[in-house]
Amino acid sequence: MRHAAERSCGSPGIRMGELMADRSTGWKGFWDRGGFWRALLLAALYLGVYLLIGFLLGLVVPEGGDVRGEKGSAPDVFFATALPIILTSILLIAFAASVGWLKELFARQSLGGRGWMWIALIVVLAINVAALFSIDYAEAGLVLVFTWLFAGLFVGFVEELVTRGFVVNMMRKAGHGEIAVALASAGIFAALHLVNAFTTSQGIVVTLEQVVYTFAFGICMYLILRVTRTLIAPMLVHASTDPTLLLHGTYPANSIVGLLPTLSTYLVVATGIILLIVLIVSERRRTAQHSPAGVASP
Repeated sequence: MRHAAERSCGSPGIRMGELMADRSTGWKGFWDRGGFWRALLLAALYLGVYLLIGFLLGLVVPEGGDVRGEKGSAPDVFFATALPIILTSILLIAFAASVGWLKELFARQSLGGRGWMWIALIVVLAINVAALFSIDYAEAGLVLVFTWLFAGLFVGFVEELVTRGFVVNMMRKAGHGEIAVALASAGIFAALHLVNAFTTSQGIVVTLEQVVYTFAFGICMYLILRVTRTLIAPMLVHASTDPTLLLHGTYPANSIVGLLPTLSTYLVVATGIILLIVLIVSERRRTAQHSPAGVASP
């Protein structure tokens, strides 16, 4: 009877091995295998959840109602922009914790950058600082300004967590080179903005222009991740971008420094494309230097 019980229950070592095998093929194992298609799936799930939360909040607190007030007001910005992204951020943190990625996402990056990558940080920060100093604060009102800055913190956190955090991490887990990592990170980030053609009234032409801009901006954010070796840096830079440019565009002040944010789309696109070319050349040289003698780099 004792032997029969042992055969039916199995030894502790066998049971532990089975549990580890189950874990490797389960929820964590699926995402740990990484790769482009899993990264794209995760980004699509994030977008779907974010849109669903926004839709449900719109039903509970409708636009133009007593709570949200008129479109573009501080309460409207909070309920339409800040609250959906805050709730989404909570779910994303929970997901990262469920697969055990929180520590590795926010740890110091093992792969550093090169000096020229600082150009991305300098260009984007220069635009954002110029935008900050060319807003008509009297017309905008400090409450609206602080509401947008508050919302921007979560926009930067969530969008960078997904694209420079999850996507980069999953591409590297699958063994892709850094050129592919950069292209996937920026490409998925840009593709997420295609939904604006259907959820806003800006039209397909403006949306496509936005996609080009966000791709170049994504390249800049990837380079900031590389050169600073921390995900916090692109999160903060991104957080300072959306609210300052939007407020400058809506409430511009008559200032010479306002020329820089006015030309931000062209500056970021030019910077992103040029630095992408430099990255491709640089990474191919780095790969060749680390390849075994006589073996051609891919």
